[in-house]
Amino acid sequence: MRHAIITAGTKGLGRKVTEQLLNLNHSVTVTYRNDKEKAFALLEEFPNDHERIQLIQADVTVLEDLDRLVKETVERFGRVDYLINNAGPYIFKRKKLMDYTEDEWDTMIRGNLDAVFYLLKRTVPLMRKQNFGRIINYGFQGAQSASGWIYRSAFAAAKVGLVSLTKTVAYEEAEYGITSNMICPGNIVGDWKEASIKDSRGMEDKETPIGRPGTGEDISRMIAFLCEEDSDMITGTIYEVTGGLDVIHRHR
Repeated sequence: MRHAIITAGTKGLGRKVTEQLLNLNHSVTVTYRNDKEKAFALLEEFPNDHERIQLIQADVTVLEDLDRLVKETVERFGRVDYLINNAGPYIFKRKKLMDYTEDEWDTMIRGNLDAVFYLLKRTVPLMRKQNFGRIINYGFQGAQSASGWIYRSAFAAAKVGLVSLTKTVAYEEAEYGITSNMICPGNIVGDWKEASIKDSRGMEDKETPIGRPGTGEDISRMIAFLCEEDSDMITGTIYEVTGGLDVIHRHR
């Protein structure tokens, strides 16, 4: 049975990824930061699968939490096949770069870039021993070309750095059967993060060219595909799942 670590996998986009992998009969270790009630609701949703689910409270910016996360995962499941770096802080208030505090900048970089490196350091050696691994990171539309993103400068800078990290790991670890790819979600907001594609059919969205809202399932099905054993030819790739929406320029 393949095992996945999914950071922030108990709500939002991460929740849909967790559900997708459980429905594919994988086991999962999912982290949550504060919302314990929402996290443990996952066990209620999968009452017959508790042996395949591990919930761990962790902050991805705290090294001790990451050590404990990987240690407890290996102790219980003995392996890490998929690393889904779903967690990443985000500042919703739109502000220019010069209006960011130093603490806000530090949080964006540590949570969206540094944390991925720290988890790679702890999981890639395990994947090498297995001669198999799938790493999935998250970006934003245009990250591959280092696009500027007005009002989102710190987040964008971290994710652009993560693009290079994603590709470098893909090249360096290919000989071990490890792939590394990035998913760039579109404007998926509110309840749509945990919704299915079926839920969005027939719901008009005039902003998104495809004509319907983006959902968590749009992201989770791409991740599930990239995690397949036969997807090993796909690595170092940046996928945009936006429905044709120009996400970074819509507020200009």
